[in-house]
Amino acid sequence: MKKRLFSIASLLLFGFLSQAQEVKFEEYDLDNGLHVILHQDNSAPVVTTAVMYHVGAKDETPERTGFAHFFEHLLFEGTENIERGQWFKIVSSNGGSNNANTTDDRTYYYEVFPSNNLELGLWMESERMLHPVINQIGVDTQNEVVKEEKRQRVDNQPYGGILENIKKHMFKKHPYKGTTIGKMEHLDAATLDEFLAFNKKYYVPNNATLVVAGDIDVAATKKMIKDYFGAVPRGKDIVRSFPKEDPITTQFREKAYDQNIQIPMIISAYRTPSFKTRDARVLDMISSYLSNGKSSKLYKRLVDEKKMALAAQAVNISQEDYGIYAVLALPLGENTLDDLIAEMDDEIKKIQTDLISEKDYQKLQNKFENSFVNSNASVQGIANSLARYNVLYGDTNLINTEIDIYRSITREEIRTVANKYLKQNQRLILEYLPAEKIEEKK
Repeated sequence: MKKRLFSIASLLLFGFLSQAQEVKFEEYDLDNGLHVILHQDNSAPVVTTAVMYHVGAKDETPERTGFAHFFEHLLFEGTENIERGQWFKIVSSNGGSNNANTTDDRTYYYEVFPSNNLELGLWMESERMLHPVINQIGVDTQNEVVKEEKRQRVDNQPYGGILENIKKHMFKKHPYKGTTIGKMEHLDAATLDEFLAFNKKYYVPNNATLVVAGDIDVAATKKMIKDYFGAVPRGKDIVRSFPKEDPITTQFREKAYDQNIQIPMIISAYRTPSFKTRDARVLDMISSYLSNGKSSKLYKRLVDEKKMALAAQAVNISQEDYGIYAVLALPLGENTLDDLIAEMDDEIKKIQTDLISEKDYQKLQNKFENSFVNSNASVQGIANSLARYNVLYGDTNLINTEIDIYRSITREEIRTVANKYLKQNQRLILEYLPAEKIEEKK
């Protein structure tokens, strides 16, 4: 009886949490196409101003990769009214913080200020959109910054080339076959006119969503938004038509080499659907079931019990158009890469054949419930979620309802989706191997 009472209490608690976490917001469009989302939370004197542009690495031409990520840096260089090198100083001297990030699908800029500096945040983002200074000095400066970032995060990072090598084999037609950071020779060859054209095409109000979240007065905020963003001219409508990938029908095997590693890695990768689909959410749950925590199935089997691997992981890398589901492991001792494949395949086969236990299912539900609550636990997190759901999913209210999709996923559905996407004839087997260290020329 006590156990049942505890279970009921847990359900009531989660119900309370989901209600308490409901995010209220208002959204509307300016005449120039800028989509605006406002979320009022007066519990603390903090405000986030954020702009998400619907432009990422997939929007680049094959001969000019890396532009979207490059612009993440370049648009901090300065504007007609913000001197070069002053952006971060203005933010920090007014008690704020800021950052930006880029994916294959979007670029996101944000500031967090004391709420009495809301107008400053709006002005700075409007300056970035309306008056960016894009000149050769800024391009040359950020070119070196991006090259150093690539050296640190990719070229000299152990296993730093895993995703790049998976993507180039998994995608033959779609621009996801490239990397977000792009190729440095493409940036070196680009002209100033090409950078100006990229900015004119994508960093326009009708390709952007502005989010203001936190301690705001809604009426006053609307007026400031109209004052600062209303005059930004609308850009040309952006038409996207990316090529479709042919289905993978036969398992294929490739090799890649990394001079920064001594232990090889084996990766089994499958192409999966857009993160907007229900199946992608089911795959999220499968990856969590297999490798989220030391009690997860892959870790427990390969690392803890059989001691065949130093590490094992399953991850669902889900994006706007396609995704990648990857299962990977590092061998321990005399175990071979093929030994690990056999073990990983057997664990997947169990999901495809049998229903996961009710206990494991409830554990998964609890994890996703907790993740949902945490993602909206701060004003900054809420701003990010509002922008992302609007720009990439086309449904801002998913900030409140996406958890219901995860809640409704059944054990039977987990088995069905595993059978649909994690088939051996639909995958890449990638051997990621050590290479001899190549000394850099001085």
